[in-house]
Amino acid sequence: MENNEYFTEKIAPKKNKDNNERTERPDNRRRNNYPRKPRPAETAAETRAEKTLPAVDENSPKTEIIGVRFKDVGKIYFFSPNGEKFRHGEKAIVETARGMECGEIVLTNREVPESSLVSPLKKIIRKADEKDLNQLEQNRRKEKEIMRTFTEKIRLHKLDMKPIDIDCTFDGSKILFYFTSDGRVDFRDLVKDLAAIYRTRIELRQIGVRDEAKMLGGLGICGRPFCCSSFLGEFQPVSIKMAKEQSLSLNPTKISGTCGRLMCCLKYEQNCYEDFLRTTPKVGAYVETPDGRGSVEEVNLLTGILKVKLDKKPDVPIVINKEEVRVIKDGKIRVNSDEIKALKKLEE
Repeated sequence: MENNEYFTEKIAPKKNKDNNERTERPDNRRRNNYPRKPRPAETAAETRAEKTLPAVDENSPKTEIIGVRFKDVGKIYFFSPNGEKFRHGEKAIVETARGMECGEIVLTNREVPESSLVSPLKKIIRKADEKDLNQLEQNRRKEKEIMRTFTEKIRLHKLDMKPIDIDCTFDGSKILFYFTSDGRVDFRDLVKDLAAIYRTRIELRQIGVRDEAKMLGGLGICGRPFCCSSFLGEFQPVSIKMAKEQSLSLNPTKISGTCGRLMCCLKYEQNCYEDFLRTTPKVGAYVETPDGRGSVEEVNLLTGILKVKLDKKPDVPIVINKEEVRVIKDGKIRVNSDEIKALKKLEE
């Protein structure tokens, strides 16, 4: 019996020490009255988008902008909000070089230095309403039908090209056809056929393998979706020298992505490796150790551990921390001509 009373006491509601009454939850913690917090995906997307903003100059006059993106993972373009207030994820109708477009707000209203913007800054036309969203959905369905026609026409004309994507402008004034090919293609007859069918401006664009991977998507060798189709707005330059500086194997299958070019992720940690290289002797450096002078044979940049072949004991290299050596003459990281020749295609 005592045990039952004990457990009943433990699971009973907590009481206030002063008046023995049940403690009430604060008003803002009552059900259905929680303050809204940004969704993690929304916050992360806006944080990535903010990285594209120009540097802030406190002395420069400011102008209000919003950031608009027309593809799920694409370049961000700046527009004047024209007095409107936008939330992340809303749609807006804007005028572009291609015509009228409907884009998604990825950067909400904020001020940036006028000197960092390309003038004149175009204004948005209006917020997208339900009719605009229906039109956008209609265009997406239309693009699928156009892709089937595009594929069929390529086959009929026996052209050496691979259809990749279709992009209709919001107002239907232009249709862009994206394709890949190993060489130049004479598609004049194809354009005439497409123009006769759709009665609008037709533009064919030949794209590279990187853009193809970005548009089609897929899984990388890491098992995750492609960076370029997930969050990279623009491609960053990647070089063979980066792989060399990061002590990676220069085996094309190890450092290239599904597109057959150098992996974009080589760029992510490059700044850290450059910092390590400034404070670490390189392979071939001549250094002085507590055991005598010698040349560096191996380097682990992350741990700072060196393997040094001593002049007086060349057969028995020593392992030592970089903090314990003094550099007499540093080495250089070079990509030799044979490596450049073998891997040049990966940089294209």
